[in-house]
Amino acid sequence: MKETDKPAFPAQRNWVYDGTAGMTLRDYFAAKAMQGSIAHKGFYASRQDYLVDADKFYAMADAMMEKRLK
Repeated sequence: MKETDKPAFPAQRNWVYDGTAGMTLRDYFAAKAMQGSIAHKGFYASRQDYLVDADKFYAMADAMMEKRLK
């Protein structure tokens, strides 16, 4: 499993983590970047605006993952 595929909030089944549940840490970082952007700029005018910025949020998440591994 790649570092970016590990869950941010892993679920346990019978007290054993099986690696299949929970959002990824990359998704969590991207969501936090999105949350900050919306808090700062407000909501978007169109779906296209969301799609453009989603790429930016995942780029930020990738940078955070890279920095985290150093």
